[in-house]
Amino acid sequence: MLRLHCFPFTAMGSPCMLQLYARKRLEAKRIAALAMAEVRRLEARYSRYRPDSVLSAINRTAADGGTITVDAETAQLLNYAHVCYRQSDGLFDISSGLLRQAWDFHSSRLPEPSQINRLLNRVGWHKIDWCEPLLAFPVPGMELDFGGIGKEYAADRAAALCLKHGIAHGLIDLGGDIKIIGPHPDGSPWQVGIRHPRHPNTVMARIPIHHGGIASSGDYERFMMVGGRRYSHLLDPETGWPVHGVCTVTVVAEHCLVAGSACTIAMLKGERGPAWLEVSGFHALWMDHKRKIGETRRAGSRLTPVSNEPSGFSTSQR
Repeated sequence: MLRLHCFPFTAMGSPCMLQLYARKRLEAKRIAALAMAEVRRLEARYSRYRPDSVLSAINRTAADGGTITVDAETAQLLNYAHVCYRQSDGLFDISSGLLRQAWDFHSSRLPEPSQINRLLNRVGWHKIDWCEPLLAFPVPGMELDFGGIGKEYAADRAAALCLKHGIAHGLIDLGGDIKIIGPHPDGSPWQVGIRHPRHPNTVMARIPIHHGGIASSGDYERFMMVGGRRYSHLLDPETGWPVHGVCTVTVVAEHCLVAGSACTIAMLKGERGPAWLEVSGFHALWMDHKRKIGETRRAGSRLTPVSNEPSGFSTSQR
């Protein structure tokens, strides 16, 4: 009989959980160790906090305005980032992380416009020459950040590795970025709780999901209130200022990587985000700043609204 085995761990600055069905815990533990090692391998490669990471090597080159040759895996991520940049009309930009130098969300003080404008001179994927495998930075002082795709990519990779080693039913949760390996053994879906953006101890909805990836983005993750207005960490790479219009977006897609980038793009589009999700055909749930909840569905999909339910977001619930 298959039994559910849970393995909590910490990676990429987030609490993580592997929930794997296997006959014996020893077997589940062995495979979980492989999945955790893969997540930590990717963290080591693409963390901007580690001086020995691939990303840090890229950013040292970017600071000097040089050219660097990247490996095949990094090229794959850069190609995906390029697609996101084009499909978002330039809003999803992995060079925009530089703007965080102007924003201190613990200070409750807005940055000076001149400070943002100086940084904007060094922001813009279109300013970078990318011709695989060569990555060139004609404008010195730029910087890349894989924060918008790295964790989601790691969730997909960990799930693929578990599936390869015989786990057909399970769930990978990397700080809320989730990839379903397969449904519960009886065929029932996992019930994924979606946090309410204005009431952190309640669940806004539950989404039943048999397979695929699910990710959320919102203005509640990092923000500050100034003059009664919320300024979130989601910054428009063209203006350098936080976007407004949508509080939270959750997207379900075949891959967690796609779900994560889609919900980020929708947030960056502000009031135009829901329309973009619908035109793009995503299964999504969102809440706007008037606290109106909306959704787009694919055939056979269903979102389950929840009100005043305690949090916990236990994705293992049946």
